[in-house]
Amino acid sequence: MKIGIIGTGNIGASLVRKLSAAGHRVTVANSRGPETIEAELLTSGAVAGTAEEAAKDVDVLVLSVPLSAIPKLAPLVASLPERTTVVDTSNFYPQRDGEGFVPADTVESVWVGEQLGRPVVKAWNCIGSASLASNGRPSGDPERLALPVAADREEDKKVAMELVEATGFTAHDAGTLAESWRQQPGTPCYGTDLSIGALPAALERADRENAPIRRDLVVQVFPTGWSARSAATSTTPVGTLRKAFRRSCGVGSECMVTFRL
Repeated sequence: MKIGIIGTGNIGASLVRKLSAAGHRVTVANSRGPETIEAELLTSGAVAGTAEEAAKDVDVLVLSVPLSAIPKLAPLVASLPERTTVVDTSNFYPQRDGEGFVPADTVESVWVGEQLGRPVVKAWNCIGSASLASNGRPSGDPERLALPVAADREEDKKVAMELVEATGFTAHDAGTLAESWRQQPGTPCYGTDLSIGALPAALERADRENAPIRRDLVVQVFPTGWSARSAATSTTPVGTLRKAFRRSCGVGSECMVTFRL
């Protein structure tokens, strides 16, 4: 496939490497210009370009940018043919994107689709960047992790699931965009590296009301980041973190990766 990827953060960069290594024709762009894209990112065959070049005549356009940057891409996305699949990897963090930027009762990727004026696919949003970079496995590997894919258009979903598989993860049909809140930050599948056997149940257990509380608690505890490394070096007692987390979500075992201590 011919794929454009806009965004060279940790998720976008991993997708560039993995999808170009899998044989896809990838053009990558960022907000600073093609000359700022590191040569290392292009060693598997991807090429650097402007956002317009990344979106030209592509089968798939992946948007891997902060959610607050999505509205600026609307004119570019409007120029795409109907056949192009648009994939959204973003997540809403009010501490970064702005409190109230996405209305509290709105599913994030539904909001993204509204801003862009077309349906999108929600994929690769609930895996940590380190896991995406390092934990892909071949099909059939018993330790292979699974990722949810949500979309309203079946053809878009089929295309995105094929690409998720190409990055080393089992793609799970997570339903429509209206259901994609189940894979947003603060839900049991977010950042928890689940197998295909465990992922469907985790999606089912998601609590829409408490997910934002869980999301914000992690940011409050680890204000400089919410990686496993941050948790490992925190001086906050493990028991205190676990108790606070249980109070916020009413569960004990399903938690974001920072609380796997």
